[in-house]
Amino acid sequence: MNNDIKKILISQEDIQKMLEKLSNEINNDYKGKKPLFIGLLNGCVPFMCDLLKYINVYCTTSYIKVSSYCGKESTGKINVLGSFPDVSGKDVILVDDILDTGRTLKECMRLLIENNASSVKICVLLDKPEGRKVDIEADYIGGLVPNEFVVGYGLDYNEYYRNLPYIGVLKEEVYSK
Repeated sequence: MNNDIKKILISQEDIQKMLEKLSNEINNDYKGKKPLFIGLLNGCVPFMCDLLKYINVYCTTSYIKVSSYCGKESTGKINVLGSFPDVSGKDVILVDDILDTGRTLKECMRLLIENNASSVKICVLLDKPEGRKVDIEADYIGGLVPNEFVVGYGLDYNEYYRNLPYIGVLKEEVYSK
């Protein structure tokens, strides 16, 4: 797998620093509250699991299975697989690996608000502003990435590379076959 990576953008050490920064912000903002962290499967798993280790407020967790990608391109259509957790009256922190086009997070946010969440904030490890197709911003951002195809630490190409411990740029010949 490592041979498929053109370059490493964010090292394990840098990811660790991002986790600490994000958890400090969330711990400060949610002091005295009990947020519900909702992760978007599958990409959020490494990020959310590691982030929660640093959260020191009472919280609960849940997940939503969503899909919008086919290969390296977003289809523009969001598929929610399964049901939404009960969010009525809850402060929700929606967790995802990357904010790219914004379509998935915007649709999930709409559904959470529609289901009477008290508040919804978005927490992402990475933000790729150049990829944005809809108007949405994250409240908590670990770092920015350029408009390149990145994998690792939850981010995938056809479900592979999620287990890399860093964020890297995938070689074009890998996904252009």
